[in-house]
Amino acid sequence: MIRYALRCTSCAAEFEAWFASSSAYDAQREKGLVSCAECAATTVEKQIMAPAVSGTKKRASEPDIPPEKLRAFVEKARQHVSDNFDYVGDNFASEARAMYYGETEDRAIWGETTASEAKDLADEGVPAAPLPAPLAPKPPKSDDTLN
Repeated sequence: MIRYALRCTSCAAEFEAWFASSSAYDAQREKGLVSCAECAATTVEKQIMAPAVSGTKKRASEPDIPPEKLRAFVEKARQHVSDNFDYVGDNFASEARAMYYGETEDRAIWGETTASEAKDLADEGVPAAPLPAPLAPKPPKSDDTLN
């Protein structure tokens, strides 16, 4: 998907629109399908835009969220899933597929799957996401130094 800043040459209105690709915009414009959001004229042109490029600035290795709060959130999320979803063990991939393809009734499930099975599910469009792994407690800092 690509977002274009557009301008109507008839009324000078400026607006944005999303297109599947640059060629999709061109094809729709040629057919008169791209029209002004203000006056409905089809005299719409792309405006000059800068691409959205990531900077080279390195990110800090520490999260913005204190580790204790992150750890508590992850544990709470895992506990919620454990309490409210059906555990299907190693059958997760087959259960998720069966629900996706309408072979069984939808329900909230969780379980285990291999990295290969997870990739296959994603390739098929089966909605699934990994649970965050439990975070180990941070070891206490010691003021003692070894010589």
